[in-house]
Amino acid sequence: MPKKPPRPPVRRVPRVRILMGEMTAMGPGRADLIDAIARTGSISAAGREMKMSYRRAWLLIESTNAAFIEPLVVTATGGAGGGGAIVTDFGRGVVEHYRAMERKAAEAIVSDFSVFSKLLADRSDAEQAGGKSAKPSKA
Repeated sequence: MPKKPPRPPVRRVPRVRILMGEMTAMGPGRADLIDAIARTGSISAAGREMKMSYRRAWLLIESTNAAFIEPLVVTATGGAGGGGAIVTDFGRGVVEHYRAMERKAAEAIVSDFSVFSKLLADRSDAEQAGGKSAKPSKA
């Protein structure tokens, strides 16, 4: 009888989003984009790194900046230096605070996650069911 493949590792990844009405002011993708801009110094390069268009990255930064009392990212137009983007001190502080919230959220669900993880099927069992969800047994 063939050996069952091991169940892939289960990870807890809570997604914290800060909403203003229906608009996301800060979330994991926006924080990742700002981190990428800090690394690359460019909205274009950060967008490429995250596999998104320059326009999409620029619109995300524009709407994120508009959601806060100060800009998180400022841009310089081209010229001899070619322009670029800088994450402001305010922006770094916002992202640091957001990342702290993510860590706290992950810590807050540790015990619930442990219980939930035990309820997940082995990979081979889930594949045999065709990837469809099954009702949990009443044990």
